[in-house]
Amino acid sequence: MNDSSWQPEPVPAGPAYDAQAGPHTRPMPIVPDAAGRDFDDREARDRGAAAAGGPPFRAETPPQEPMPSPPPPHAPQPQDVPPPPPKKRAGRDLRAAIGVGVGLGAVIFASLLIVKAVFVGVVVVAVVVGLWELTSRLQEKKGIKAPLVPLAVGGAAMIIAGYVRGAEGAWVAMALTALAVLVWRMTEPPEDYLKDVTAGVFAAFYVPFLATFVALLLTADDGPQRVITFLLLTVVSDTGAYAVGWRFGKTKLAPRISPGKTREGLLGAVAFAMAAGALCMEFLIDGGAWWQGLLLGLAVAVSATLGDLGESMIKRDLGIKDMGTLLPGHGGIMDRLDSLLPTAPVVWLLLAAFVGTG
Repeated sequence: MNDSSWQPEPVPAGPAYDAQAGPHTRPMPIVPDAAGRDFDDREARDRGAAAAGGPPFRAETPPQEPMPSPPPPHAPQPQDVPPPPPKKRAGRDLRAAIGVGVGLGAVIFASLLIVKAVFVGVVVVAVVVGLWELTSRLQEKKGIKAPLVPLAVGGAAMIIAGYVRGAEGAWVAMALTALAVLVWRMTEPPEDYLKDVTAGVFAAFYVPFLATFVALLLTADDGPQRVITFLLLTVVSDTGAYAVGWRFGKTKLAPRISPGKTREGLLGAVAFAMAAGALCMEFLIDGGAWWQGLLLGLAVAVSATLGDLGESMIKRDLGIKDMGTLLPGHGGIMDRLDSLLPTAPVVWLLLAAFVGTG
């Protein structure tokens, strides 16, 4: 029909009519929520809140946290950042070590400058204490009873005989000390006799006999200067090895014996000792030449390193870190004599060849 006066029939009142679907559509049931309100009430409330300018209220929908923005594609992740390299640390208390070293050096130099015999007494005391440390560790860790009394008496006799009678006196005292060790051990049961006397003879050679060459150095006219050269080169060699090895050391020298020693440290010991040897031979030793000092420094660096490795072998076999605790920052007396003992005969022999024994 095209009659413009036609009007649609009035919509009957009631909830059963859907304007979208028409009068024949089955109305959707109104489901109340948990609070007893139906959806029409909540929709009306939401529409009212929107008309007032606020957001629609949804009590059952919690507010959402904003999502964190993803990191840039090339930004390093926390687990990808490598930890800082550990700082190198010295294995001992450097302040205590330096203080004890300076104190020992003052005692040695003072004894050399006062009277030669006083320095011989210092050597005797060091030898006896070193023998006590060595024999004590052998008995504690290995059950080896090297007799200390004949070793201490014979060791002191070796040092004094070497200073008074020279090399011949030192050899005689060494032989008598070995014989005294054999006899002294006979006063105890025969079990482990061979092991005990072998350790005793070894201790007699290792500590007092090698130390006798220090007394032989002192017998020359310029004896104090020779002893100072011997001590100075050994200390400089150890210092060069420590300084260069700590800063640049990467290649292990003998990892199964002493993991802390490196080939770079050995090169540092050689360089430092050769430089100090040239200066000592030029300015301290009568008739010495700088090139002789280079050879002397090289020999000292090698012998001091071998001596240190030798005592490290002994300590590893015994399962200990230090021979004693008498010297803070250093360990025991034997831990300071390790590089000095094998170096003494080397220095005495080379100085005798270069400038004589007078």
